[in-house]
Amino acid sequence: MSILTQKTVSKEISIDGIGIHTGLKAKLDILPALPNTGIIFKRVDIRKNNIIIPTYNNVVDATLCTTVSNDCGVRVSTIEHLMGAFYGLGIDNAIVEINSQEVPIKDGSAKQFVELIVQAGIQTSEVPIKIIKVEQQTQVREGEKTISINKSNVSLDIDFEIKYQNPFIKSQRNKVSVFEDNLTDIYNSRTFCLFEDVKKLKDMGLGKGGSLENALVVKDNSLMNEGGLRNEKEFVNHKILDCMGDLYLSGYRIIGSLECSQGGHYLTNKLLRKLFSEQKNYSLIEIKGKNLPHSLASKNQLRSIA
Repeated sequence: MSILTQKTVSKEISIDGIGIHTGLKAKLDILPALPNTGIIFKRVDIRKNNIIIPTYNNVVDATLCTTVSNDCGVRVSTIEHLMGAFYGLGIDNAIVEINSQEVPIKDGSAKQFVELIVQAGIQTSEVPIKIIKVEQQTQVREGEKTISINKSNVSLDIDFEIKYQNPFIKSQRNKVSVFEDNLTDIYNSRTFCLFEDVKKLKDMGLGKGGSLENALVVKDNSLMNEGGLRNEKEFVNHKILDCMGDLYLSGYRIIGSLECSQGGHYLTNKLLRKLFSEQKNYSLIEIKGKNLPHSLASKNQLRSIA
């Protein structure tokens, strides 16, 4: 995150595949967009009222994926991996046209989204980005599940922990600095489930497009997928990818320090709703310089706009 002006993709990108939950085929096109457009989804299979803005207050379902809707009930689901790719690559503006209700799952990670965006190229404008700076701690707790976000000087740090009774997954924890670390392992980490939960998913009407080609499946003390894990913390790293995508529903990149234990889409969305419920919790800031200083204490490069 060295050039702090707004970015979009350099040319149109086309992606197709099936939705992991609906099992429906989908074609998705990522189009360049002007500065201050933000990320916009457009359901091209629907003629009217087909624009959906991926914001935290438009989330209508967070059961195993993130689903956003417009006021007319037009939805798009499983947006988190694509949004995570946008977030990590610094894509501020894009129009995402899709001809179905669910984003293609591809291999269950953000790997192919990232590769295609990088191949297409990233176009930089002269318009400065805006960021959300967390001003005071916000926390959500539901039983053993917790998530909180606090102040940070310069980055978005995500410290995530998972705890499973399964002897293969066990407990995992990882911490990344989203704007400073190499995120390859995060992008490449695939969605996962336990073998005994597959039937439950089917009974819920979910996972219709799921397979060993697009999800890790753990049975007892072993992984059913050939080839093994892509990295030793692939399970928790996928949760960090999900968290990045869900945080981008704030509309901007966030400067803050996030800690989460055993959370997911629902808890992250609840955190955003609580964070933005009071103005004292955050500031919306426009970056005036070209380079991010080591500390945001360098006030001459910042201008508060909210």
